[in-house]
Amino acid sequence: MTDVPARPGAKSKPLILKDMSKKAGAAALRAESSKAEAAHLALDNLTMRFGGVVALDNLSLQVDSGEIAALIGPNGAGKTTAFNCITGVYEPSDGRVLFKGEVIAENRKNGGAGRISPDMITKRGIARTYQNIRLFKGLTVFENVLIAKHMRAKQNFLTAAFRLNAREEKRMRDEAMALLEEQNLTRLRDEVASSLPYGYQRRLEIARALATTPSLLLLDEPAAGMNPQETYELNEYILQIRRRYKLTIFVIEHHMDLVMRISDHVYVLDFGKLISHGTPEEVQNDRKVIDAYLGVADGETDGGAGAGIYTVAGANADAGVYTVAGDDPVVADGGIKAEDNADS
Repeated sequence: MTDVPARPGAKSKPLILKDMSKKAGAAALRAESSKAEAAHLALDNLTMRFGGVVALDNLSLQVDSGEIAALIGPNGAGKTTAFNCITGVYEPSDGRVLFKGEVIAENRKNGGAGRISPDMITKRGIARTYQNIRLFKGLTVFENVLIAKHMRAKQNFLTAAFRLNAREEKRMRDEAMALLEEQNLTRLRDEVASSLPYGYQRRLEIARALATTPSLLLLDEPAAGMNPQETYELNEYILQIRRRYKLTIFVIEHHMDLVMRISDHVYVLDFGKLISHGTPEEVQNDRKVIDAYLGVADGETDGGAGAGIYTVAGANADAGVYTVAGDDPVVADGGIKAEDNADS
């Protein structure tokens, strides 16, 4: 407490100094909360524990409407766990997931609303693909897409039993065929899904997700197992479906060339923590990102790169991540790569 200088003849009044730092902190929290609620998708201090293992550690990020955002990081960083929290497979241990400003996952034990089931998540407009392809392998290409169309059908047991839904069934079949035409899969409509080449199986899985008419599409390592030509075609395909269907896309990927070409914003996880985010150019030059993927050179103590060549951890060797020499990483040929070392 301090006194305000008094005018002559006036009584002095005490002035209470308010804690401006608390006000500033509260204002910052309100601003962050408003930003999360305005985003198409937001993770707000999301934490996921499995026993003593912390798979996600206070992860916060936002994906704006219409953008392509990428989530990258070494194997085991928690990327697919984040997708599982978004799609209702897991209930988070703490924090929350918001979709179009509404909470869709929050821990019940902490007084939250719990999680919405995966089928209801899909009905709200979130669709996903998987790291390991999950098609109905014994069904045809057409049947795989048609099944997804039934997710929004209004029929019930009685209308189906007495064929009272014939008009709706025809509409769904027509829409499924139209989608196959748009995805250049018409000639394969009667092929069994398991008989398709790998690249076409990936495309069919994305087409099946599109059949649910999502506004947010989650792609979990869509380029896994693809050769360079297939990866390049996938790059164009993802950009095409964003434009055609007015999608917001959130993608997990190890192929750095794909990530750098299609992404508007990139988030980097390491051991469940967000270590960097920004534009592709900002992220690829971030020292923390390079260290997370490639480790620290033998004998290096000061964080510089002069002591040697960074080597790839075995878990990432097949993920399009190579070596970096010195302090000049560049993205080329599928990964973070350096110019040839003059001494090698």
